[in-house]
Amino acid sequence: MISGSTILVTGGTGSFGNAFVPMTLAKYNPAKIIIYSRDEMKQWEMAKKYGDDSRVRFFIGDVRDRERLYRALDGVDYVVHAAATKIVPTAEYNPFECVKTNINGAMNLIDACIDKKVKRVVALSTDKASSPINLYGATKLASDKMFVAGNSYAGGHDTRFAVVRYGNVMGSRGSVIPFFLSIKGKGVLPITDERMTRFMISLEQGVELVWHAFDDMEGGEIYVKKIPSMKVTDLAHTIAPEAKLEIVGIRPGEKLHEQMIGEEDAFHTYEYEEHFKILPAIHNWTASEARIKDGKKVPPGFSYTSDNNRAWMTQEELQDWIAANAEKIGSL
Repeated sequence: MISGSTILVTGGTGSFGNAFVPMTLAKYNPAKIIIYSRDEMKQWEMAKKYGDDSRVRFFIGDVRDRERLYRALDGVDYVVHAAATKIVPTAEYNPFECVKTNINGAMNLIDACIDKKVKRVVALSTDKASSPINLYGATKLASDKMFVAGNSYAGGHDTRFAVVRYGNVMGSRGSVIPFFLSIKGKGVLPITDERMTRFMISLEQGVELVWHAFDDMEGGEIYVKKIPSMKVTDLAHTIAPEAKLEIVGIRPGEKLHEQMIGEEDAFHTYEYEEHFKILPAIHNWTASEARIKDGKKVPPGFSYTSDNNRAWMTQEELQDWIAANAEKIGSL
């Protein structure tokens, strides 16, 4: 579907963009991928990886800037919305800035994509948007709702919007794996709570989920990848088996377990071989056969959380992943 097309990635110099661009160039050979972000240094560093590849372009801009988005979206067919203020404590202490990017920025992008006749838009979400307890999660829930409703807001226009949701990205900048690796020599690893669990997904799996959404979407779906869970204590023991674990307490806005589908969404959720799909409740789209396809309705009271998961990552599997990705960990 996206072969030969023009794709724009907001926040494209982040972890997702650094995986999406080379994978998409190799698999689909698009005419152009535009990296839209506000950090010129990250763009300069990323540009060095692609040399004179005319398919990769860079556009300085912020999703808060509505006019700049309109200019950047000229001739664009597909958009991946990855731009966000996403560090939980940062959002708690800078709430106005988080709202400006995650909510106002989403509104700007939805309007601009409709007006510029973009074909399809996939917005990246987070487990924290499901039953949110922190500001970051609350803003992403609002963003998800806007992208779902954007399909109705588009009216007679052909622009379609969908959302993909996943949890902890293994090895990404600022995440727990590179953090533990950087301090394991000290002999002590800080653990917020010994009961804590997290979903584990690779960036490659996240990219593949976006590809699937572009291909499958009718509009308004939230795609949730089936991925394994792991206890944070097991993760720590894998990285530094001899280290002492120091319990430091949960940070502001942090959850004990991640949740990607809550019981309230069970009525609208369908299961597939490799993912779940939450269908939009508006306009009776939850009963749309075109959206359901071959999905199986989940039972009442269903939830998908990192502690009730049926799939668990072993320490050996994590060791193998770290060994295979040692050069990339923390650099994306």
